[in-house]
Amino acid sequence: MKIAIVGYGKMGQIIDDLATKKGHEIVAKLKETPTLSSLNNADVAIEFSNPEVAFNNIKICLENKIPVICGTTGWLDRKSEIEKIAIENDTAFLYGSNFSLGVNLFFDLNRKLANLMANFPEYTIQLEEIHHTHKKDAPSGTAISLAEDIIINNSTFDSWKLEETEKNNLGIEAIRKDEVPGTHSVFYRSEVDEIEIKHTAFNRNGFAMGAIIAAEWIQGKQGIFSMKDVLGLN
Repeated sequence: MKIAIVGYGKMGQIIDDLATKKGHEIVAKLKETPTLSSLNNADVAIEFSNPEVAFNNIKICLENKIPVICGTTGWLDRKSEIEKIAIENDTAFLYGSNFSLGVNLFFDLNRKLANLMANFPEYTIQLEEIHHTHKKDAPSGTAISLAEDIIINNSTFDSWKLEETEKNNLGIEAIRKDEVPGTHSVFYRSEVDEIEIKHTAFNRNGFAMGAIIAAEWIQGKQGIFSMKDVLGLN
């Protein structure tokens, strides 16, 4: 493939290295807003930038009929607009709050456990996420995905909030610490015991490789997708 990397920071550099080793060609390494000419006829754009610029980055790629794999979090209040643009331009858009294979299996485990525990109100639920101090949004997109899946599967909750769980608001504690790539935990606590599921990332390579796999998968497709489609977890 010919790949445009939109948002050439730490993640972009890792994607560059791993994709090149897989035989793909990196035709653009963009730190600025893309243009038709700067995208260099890319087959796909992989977008890892900042919440403030993600919408415009994605919009320009889609309007030029370049499918987008997006891993930027913190801008999702406009996701429905992006999905409409992708459909109108007969191209494809795939957003992932986390592209790691392990995290996406963790998402599936979280949904199954939430459904199982819905019948046991004696357990309270709390989420925790730990990330490096450079991360700009809190809670993480991964933690929000975990919380939303619990809410769907447990009628006790109708929303999530930062800090502690309170009544019908599922709590997410967001911790920023040194250079932690990402750790996510879900706790079910009663007066007598605790059940915990946890995913710990050791480095960013898993996120980058998942994004490349998604880019390979989306070739020739039109529509709105997620990592569940890529991994056959639907």
